[in-house]
Amino acid sequence: MNPPVLNAIYDIELCSGEQRIWRYLGEDRHAATWWEDIESGLEFSEGSLMYAWKIIGPHDNPAKPADE
Repeated sequence: MNPPVLNAIYDIELCSGEQRIWRYLGEDRHAATWWEDIESGLEFSEGSLMYAWKIIGPHDNPAKPADE
């Protein structure tokens, strides 16, 4: 898989099998990689995570159909 794209949203799978949706925020000046959990709004660095995880792929978020 290609490196994550700044501000792109990805489907993530945690080691428990739980799936999350995270936005890639990029690296800071210390080369720490940052993400935002879309549901909670919390931002965190990869170094702060205490569990294994992987990127499943880009999040597919189709537009909702217009109300009739």
